[in-house]
Amino acid sequence: MENLIHFFEHIQSWQRTMILAIGIIFFWILEGIIPLVRFHYKKYRHAGLNLFFTLTTIIINFGFASFIVKGSDYTSQHKFGLLYLLNLPLWIFILIGLMIMDFVGAWLIHWIEHKIKWMWKFHIIHHADTWVDTTTANRHHPGESVFRAVFTLFAVVIVGAPMWLVFLYQSLSVLFAQFNHANISLPKWIDNAIALIFVSPDMHKVHHHYVQPLTDTNYGNIFSFWDRIFGSFVYVKDTGSLKYGIDIYMKEEENNRAIKLLQIPFDQYRPPAGAKFSEKI
Repeated sequence: MENLIHFFEHIQSWQRTMILAIGIIFFWILEGIIPLVRFHYKKYRHAGLNLFFTLTTIIINFGFASFIVKGSDYTSQHKFGLLYLLNLPLWIFILIGLMIMDFVGAWLIHWIEHKIKWMWKFHIIHHADTWVDTTTANRHHPGESVFRAVFTLFAVVIVGAPMWLVFLYQSLSVLFAQFNHANISLPKWIDNAIALIFVSPDMHKVHHHYVQPLTDTNYGNIFSFWDRIFGSFVYVKDTGSLKYGIDIYMKEEENNRAIKLLQIPFDQYRPPAGAKFSEKI
């Protein structure tokens, strides 16, 4: 445990970028071995588009890095935050810190984006991907990346997380996002076992179905129990039959072009097309 803390106390920006890159490469290769769905698409072109948005996310996160560092240093030095209300053993300190940061920095902002119209318009870019794979994980409009960075800052301050815990959370958050977006088919019993505590690929694929009500379920990133606690958890037996995308942007010229995707939040709002969920799943 001490070695883990030492590593994340001294981790460099390039090392965190390597964690992201290695995760993408690993799950990208795995998708070719055990795919859930055999997509007929230009895989490299699709990856290029999504990696463009990954780059904008990285840039936004670097812009917020100094605020997060200052917030972390102040709260941890002054013992301000939920983690300091009790004298906790180190492993409980880490676990509770990760849980609260995952709730505020991932689940809560994700839920809010689905409930507030103008924020939803930024989040549509993520849902508009009709070929969900591991590269979809970081396909976020720069505006949404700002929302998520702000809520990550809130989470750090609320928790009082030291920087090594922030780096641990961010590394796990990236890896879990790549894992649960990956187009992979795990044995059902393994996926179900994972989903008892963590967000599994099958669990998150439900969230990417192209129409409501499934679009508004399974918001989690690391831990699955937030959706269970707040009643947004849905189980689908045959995830291979799900149709990805969002019903108001199903045309490829709108959902697979960077310029158009960047414009969506500033276009006139499109209400859900009204397609009814009728697949037998």
